[in-house]
Amino acid sequence: MFKTYYNLAKPGIIYGNLITTVAAYFFASRWQVNAENFLGTVFGLGFVIASACVINNYLDRDIDKNMERTKDRALATGAISNTNAFVFAGVLGVVGFALLLVFVNVLAALVALAGFLIYVFVYSFSKRTTHWATEIGSLAGAVPIVVGYVAVADRLDLVALILFLILALWQMPHFFSIATYRSREYAAAGIPVLPLRKGTHETKRQILLYIIGFALAASLLTFLGYAGYAYVLVVELAALVWFGFATQGFTAENEDAWARKLFFISLAVLLVFSVALSFASVLP
Repeated sequence: MFKTYYNLAKPGIIYGNLITTVAAYFFASRWQVNAENFLGTVFGLGFVIASACVINNYLDRDIDKNMERTKDRALATGAISNTNAFVFAGVLGVVGFALLLVFVNVLAALVALAGFLIYVFVYSFSKRTTHWATEIGSLAGAVPIVVGYVAVADRLDLVALILFLILALWQMPHFFSIATYRSREYAAAGIPVLPLRKGTHETKRQILLYIIGFALAASLLTFLGYAGYAYVLVVELAALVWFGFATQGFTAENEDAWARKLFFISLAVLLVFSVALSFASVLP
């Protein structure tokens, strides 16, 4: 039963978001880490994200039954009751926000709350009616990196805005890749993702534009004097590889296979960016 509840919280999403949180924390702290503050940030935000994911699972339980990759989720199958899921989400949320307030700072808790509300109340409902839900979801997904930064800086400034922009732009090609190779599942569930509304050619075009946007936004940290040239060189090379593979989509014989590979490349780019960011303030 522990594993069932663990999976209900979507651990993959939690860990993926915490990678950027930790990277921003190291960047802001220049590796001068306060253990109490750091652990409060990681566990506090982790619990908040878990709470949001459990509520999202509850809201999506009807459409999850129609998608191959989600049909076995605990709320879709009834393995966990709706009441128990709400209690679980509530406990996670209370613990998470308490950790942020007690061990980090009020601003980090407020930023996390903003991401929580966008994901749970705006994204979860808009995904059923508009393909713009992906853009809305990217706003929530860009919050964790900001939490990692403000946990140390305790202010919202230009750097926080740039980090937010970088992650929001990264998420678009990432999720468009998923929407492309799982378009038939989204169609069965009635979710109007971009490939279904505008076609795969338009989706591929937007993927390229967002990758360019990501590369430009990432470079701002260096050109505005917040990061060194080692950081920008590594990140721009990763973005170039990402862009190069994305262009192959226009001639791909198997669009699903291409989109799936692009999805994994986007994850690799995120990892490269996170590692580069974490050292950006201490390397030339």
